[in-house]
Amino acid sequence: MIYTITLNPSVDYIVRLDDLKTGLVNTVDEETKIAGGKGVNVTKVLKRLGHDSTALGFVGGFTGQFIEQSLKDESLHPHFIHVEGDTRINIKLKNGEETEINGLSPMISEGNVKKLLQQLSQTVAGDIVVMAGSVPTSIDQNIYSNILKSLPDGVQAIVDTKGKALEEAVKAKPFLVKPNHHELGDLFGVEITSVKDAVEYGKKVQQMGAMNVIVSMAGDGAVLITSNEILFGNVPVGKVQNSVGAGDSVVGGFLSKYIETENLKEAFQSGIAAGSASAFSTGFCTAEEVQELRKQIRVQTYEEMGGRGI
Repeated sequence: MIYTITLNPSVDYIVRLDDLKTGLVNTVDEETKIAGGKGVNVTKVLKRLGHDSTALGFVGGFTGQFIEQSLKDESLHPHFIHVEGDTRINIKLKNGEETEINGLSPMISEGNVKKLLQQLSQTVAGDIVVMAGSVPTSIDQNIYSNILKSLPDGVQAIVDTKGKALEEAVKAKPFLVKPNHHELGDLFGVEITSVKDAVEYGKKVQQMGAMNVIVSMAGDGAVLITSNEILFGNVPVGKVQNSVGAGDSVVGGFLSKYIETENLKEAFQSGIAAGSASAFSTGFCTAEEVQELRKQIRVQTYEEMGGRGI
């Protein structure tokens, strides 16, 4: 069984207008409201690629009801814990460039966290838990680390977060972490500008405890560091239409293929393909798009590249 955890979900209110006039009344040209949050996005991608998962986390108020119903409408399986207050609304304003305005998270109580840990105590060996997204300010930043330590033996965990939450989670030895190059740089107070940099600092993350590390670098490709080898994969050719959810699609694409093959290299290739397919479309990737883009992605070892930077 696969479980995704979204501690900080949102209703994403996506607004498009051609000419924004600040200080005046504007009417949008197009708007969309969708259930958002990184773990929620992973659940959506997994479904599109043929795998069911259970979506865990916290929701509240009318916005939380919208998220639950939206997932049910897509034949997904939400099992959220209800909290007081409303789930946040994130505004994504697009008018040539994209501006994001993220809302405030509801208060998550200690009792709410205990309920989540109780849910996860029911997992068994062979299950996979994906922890993705930011941690609300009302929760200890060690939450992902604490979850990892509490999981039964044999449960594999994937973590996609940033900052203090990522730093602490890595020490608890997850199966996989997936920072992008900005998040990896922030972790060490440096700027990641090349594959060489991504390899150097990705290896540091592995030394801290993570079994496997994927560093996504947008249009410059991605790096996978395992216990046996370092792999690089290029990004296929296409026009980026939407960056929202691309990183979550990398996780979903990787996991879908890993479940099927237990082959890290093939899973890595599918992860890049899924992330690219989502970026090249206005929604999330489809299985057909992922399969087609895989043909353009060459995965090679760092040694085959000559250990060079890009």
